[in-house]
Amino acid sequence: MEYNFKEVEKKWQNYWREHKTYRVEVDHSKPKYYVLDMFPYPSGAGLHVGHPLGYIASDIFSRYKHLKGFNVLHPMGYDAYGLPAEQYAIQTGQHPAITTEKNINRYREQMDKIGFSYDWDREIRTCDPGYYKWTQWTFIQMFNSFYCYDEQKAMPIGELVKAFETSGTEGLNVACSEDLHFSAEEWKRKPEREQQEILLNYRLAYLADTMVNWCPQLGTVLANDEVKEGLSLRGGYPVVQKKMRQWSLRVSAYAQRLLDGLDTIAWSDSLKDIQRNWIGRSQGADVRFDVKDSDIKLEIFTTRPDTIFGVSFMVLAPESDYVQQLTTPEQAQAVKEYLDYVAKRTERERQTEIKKVTGVFTGSYAINPFTNNAIPVWISEYVLSGYGTGAIMAVPGHDSRDYAFAKHFNLPVIPVVDDGEGHDMSEGSYDAKAGKMINSGIINGMEVKDAIRYIAEEIEKRGIGKSKINYRLRDAIFSRQRYWGEPFPVYYKEGMPYMLDESKLPLELPEIDKYLPTETGEPPLGRARNWKTEEGYPLELNTMPGFAGSSAYYLRYMDPRNDQALVSEEADKYWRNVDLYLGGSEHATGHLIYSRFWNMFLYDLGVVCEPEPFKKLINQGMIQGRSNFVYRIQGTNTFVSVGLKDRYETTEIHVDVNIVKNDILDIEAFKRWMPEYASAEFILENGKYVCGWAIEKMSKSMFNVVNPDTIIEEYGADTLRLYEMFLGPLEASKPWDTQGIDGVYKFLRKFWRLFQNGEAFQVSEDKPSTEELKILHKTIKKIEFDVENFSFNTSIPAFMICVNELTALKCNKREILEPLVITIAPYAPHIAEELWHLLGHTDSVTEERFPQWEEKYLVENEFEYPVSFNGKVRFKLSMPLSASHPEIEAAVKATPEFAKWADGKEIKKLIIVPKKIINVVLG
Repeated sequence: MEYNFKEVEKKWQNYWREHKTYRVEVDHSKPKYYVLDMFPYPSGAGLHVGHPLGYIASDIFSRYKHLKGFNVLHPMGYDAYGLPAEQYAIQTGQHPAITTEKNINRYREQMDKIGFSYDWDREIRTCDPGYYKWTQWTFIQMFNSFYCYDEQKAMPIGELVKAFETSGTEGLNVACSEDLHFSAEEWKRKPEREQQEILLNYRLAYLADTMVNWCPQLGTVLANDEVKEGLSLRGGYPVVQKKMRQWSLRVSAYAQRLLDGLDTIAWSDSLKDIQRNWIGRSQGADVRFDVKDSDIKLEIFTTRPDTIFGVSFMVLAPESDYVQQLTTPEQAQAVKEYLDYVAKRTERERQTEIKKVTGVFTGSYAINPFTNNAIPVWISEYVLSGYGTGAIMAVPGHDSRDYAFAKHFNLPVIPVVDDGEGHDMSEGSYDAKAGKMINSGIINGMEVKDAIRYIAEEIEKRGIGKSKINYRLRDAIFSRQRYWGEPFPVYYKEGMPYMLDESKLPLELPEIDKYLPTETGEPPLGRARNWKTEEGYPLELNTMPGFAGSSAYYLRYMDPRNDQALVSEEADKYWRNVDLYLGGSEHATGHLIYSRFWNMFLYDLGVVCEPEPFKKLINQGMIQGRSNFVYRIQGTNTFVSVGLKDRYETTEIHVDVNIVKNDILDIEAFKRWMPEYASAEFILENGKYVCGWAIEKMSKSMFNVVNPDTIIEEYGADTLRLYEMFLGPLEASKPWDTQGIDGVYKFLRKFWRLFQNGEAFQVSEDKPSTEELKILHKTIKKIEFDVENFSFNTSIPAFMICVNELTALKCNKREILEPLVITIAPYAPHIAEELWHLLGHTDSVTEERFPQWEEKYLVENEFEYPVSFNGKVRFKLSMPLSASHPEIEAAVKATPEFAKWADGKEIKKLIIVPKKIINVVLG
């Protein structure tokens, strides 16, 4: 009987669902293994073939680890809050919950068709009140915590209040937004409102005025990755920089721990480097510069205090408070125009467009404390407010961006010296060849490291600054002016924020009439009736950002139905953390930083037992689209095949790849595709219309999106699974090309036929031969190595070779085929389940154990010699490795092939090269 994948796959998907085959519970009799996918945002478009790549890889690994005896947690859920659903609601008036539910159902249907081994009883959705109750709970704990550097952990805010009551701020070493100084008596005399304002300076979740990406048309703050070239990715609306009072999380307090933790986890070096650069640790000094004709002190941070002698100007970040203080009346208009320009630029654009030089003079001058020179103070977008103090001393002879700025605005540059090799030295006051400081006053002739230390000490002695470690890592802005997000568990009393009692959680979203800001500019929640506490206090109108729900979802999977705790102690101590995490590299500086911070905070609270959430992380590559093109002769509705297009003036047009097969256009389908093509005419090659092609990002606009449902309908889910792995290494980007999928489909049918005798299922109980055992154990060893090393693409050829070799031997022996079914089951679970059942088993193949390969079957004891006559290979002969020359020669001469090719001619010489070749030289 032929393999009917449609019946088989539907049958076993129903079986897995009805029998809850993949349900998992805490089981102390087995070692645990936690495999996690970065969960998807369910869009209306559904999955395309690029989305399941990582899911298939993690599924193979999960199934394999289960066969190896592990208790595998492999869950799935949905990142269900977000701007797209809200924008759709604005356009249609339909509640975001309805469209989100519809999209989730579509995703679930598609994932079920692919045959994933998810424990769907653990499914979570970030929009479920039972889930976001614990996001709200965590936020409350952050609000009620501060970070103590002495203890290197978060501590209850009550402990800080006790310290204030005892000794004020004296001796404190804690994370804060601004250094404050007051005595215990001063603290006690302050009214509650002022005390609460001060505590916001220390809380891990705090309100503060912050520069944000504000999109007026969308009516909300956007993250950097939601903005490109000053426009929102969603809708293409203008985005400006705006100072707003926002909730933030004090992620910066954990900067050093986030750095140190990277040494304890199995992530790629490139990903770790991305995180290290994002955290951006640097050691240097804060230095205060007097401002000419003013009492203002301009404080800057520098990693090279020794270069202070080369300072020729100062630069402020456009957002710096110093801008208003230092802008003179004569420069006010120019500064305003420049700030208006910068307001349309995102921080990411300012960081990446390093060749763009812009700026404006404030009109003020600072005084160099070591040279007493007056230094002009400028404003430029290349300085960011979040790094150091948002002000820098510019040393154009030392820094390339300072140098470019100085050249552009004709500012002084300390004379550089030649390094003796024809290069101007970028260090300026440092002679690279001599390794000494020059033209640098009191440090002239010092080694650089000694000069840095000396000047840092001198700065402290003179009382104009202090040594400091600085981090580039910014606190996370945590407010969004949206409806479709987690509500904050916050109410306001006399303008100050307070937390709801935990018994009031979850605070659920209210119904509103429409999903737009109010007429007075408040967020959409401002439209809700009675959005206040029972006591009448107003509730927070902002909602949390998307990363709120995704920062701890891996913990909730451990214990998803617990309504008493985020995760029980038993579940946490059993599952501990994620052993393998698969997802896209685009989350390296967002989700992964925030998740690690979130987990470390919960570790400080004793809620979780591991400081790091993800032990091993792999970034899967992208499956790119293989676009197809048709070529319309300009001014006509005639299309010419690609091989003939150079004869005409043509326009290249993307065509839907789903009506193209092996680059051959389905002409009738093309005519039906769009009304304007209904009357199209065609110039063909050999009776066919051949399309052009290119590798591009998979996108609806390029009509190169391939729906996995289409592939499954034509070839089956197991073919899709194998083919996605076959395309190339997991971590590499590779093009989708259906031209190779037919070979994978044929392989599965050939595998099926190993178990068939004509129309009947038949396997032999005979003992396998040595050669058959060698083929099996070689394959088991290879697949085990590939899975353990995530080299899934090389497994598919190994399976193909195995099936070809067994087919050539006409092997249908149970002792060979049963282990082979188990070995292929992680990759092609549907066909494996069906064959396992046909082999007479009543349980699922998932309950078996992965076969053990044995070295004794892999030992080479024979060699297949190619036998040549006068240098041309005519046949092959297998001989034991222990055979002597005379024995080999006798065996060759005894073969029928020898007599045929010798043909009675004189044997001049018979050359035997051990384990290489036999060559018969004829006269």
